Amino acid sequence: MFKNKGFMITVGVLFIALIAGFLTQGGNKGQTTTPKSDTSAVEQEKKVYKVGLLQFVSHPALDQITEGVKAGLKENGFIEGENLEIIFQNGQADQSKLNTMSQQLINEGSEILIGIATPAAQALANQTKKLPIILGAVTDPVGSGLISDMENPGGNITGVSDKAPVLEQLKLAQTLMPDAKKMGILFSSSEDNSKYQVAEAVATAKELGLTVEEFSVPSTNEVSQVVQVMAKKVDFMYIPLDNTIANAMPAVVNEANKLRLPIITSADTMVAEGGLATIGINQFAIGLEAGKMAASVLKGESETATTPVYTFTKGDLILNEKQAKFLNIEIPEKLKETAIMVGGE
Repeated sequence: MFKNKGFMITVGVLFIALIAGFLTQGGNKGQTTTPKSDTSAVEQEKKVYKVGLLQFVSHPALDQITEGVKAGLKENGFIEGENLEIIFQNGQADQSKLNTMSQQLINEGSEILIGIATPAAQALANQTKKLPIILGAVTDPVGSGLISDMENPGGNITGVSDKAPVLEQLKLAQTLMPDAKKMGILFSSSEDNSKYQVAEAVATAKELGLTVEEFSVPSTNEVSQVVQVMAKKVDFMYIPLDNTIANAMPAVVNEANKLRLPIITSADTMVAEGGLATIGINQFAIGLEAGKMAASVLKGESETATTPVYTFTKGDLILNEKQAKFLNIEIPEKLKETAIMVGGE
């Protein structure tokens, strides 16, 4: 009897232990233990990245670059309203505002900065040596004092160059205007990137047998008057990648058309506004590459110091058919076959 009693007690203890274990497991089913690695992944998903974007001025070319930047970020998983906040500032060509705006972008917690056009990029560079800066459309990053080497920037700055194929552009001008002998260059005396391009254009034009006269303006206020003088002295006008002139393009075209002066530009958007032709880099594509580069830095996949400045190896042939007819310039059929035609009837 005592043996049976002992046996029953043992069975009872085991039964209670099993029930207790079952209840404990059941209670834990509603609880989730997140490993450390999973927690960091969740935090990563919830994080909202701040990108500071400084644009020098509003005109179609730079506006297209800004849109390209947003598209490049989006393609790489950074979407406004979800995990991305773009803090945007536009200097509207007022140099005195750029440094203040740059500091504001930093103070508002930007994790990376993007400068659209040389003056904007220089302003950002003046404010920080630590935050990564992506150049959006800077023609000569070395000459502008932003980096020391195109292949190995070595600091907190890299980005995209919008350097135009000047030789191809001037050869195009000679194809369209074989009798042209004298070229006038219209540019802003206040922009470092323009000075570099003017020097290159002058040297290239001379190699092609053209004579050159330079026409500089300190601001958009003098553009109309200078173009009036230029139109009486040269056979065609050449405009480098210059934000001041791009901003005043309607006035430039208006005055040039009065004396039927053809305009060879460096940006595709300026052809659509009334220029004759260019071989240029698509402005949206410039921004797209800058956006992709910014995304890579944000993800930790690359660093500004070791990321080469992106340069385009070829441009698009852009022709304004309507302007050509207005100027009585016949576009060769061979060019039409490969060109992007703008203007129309």
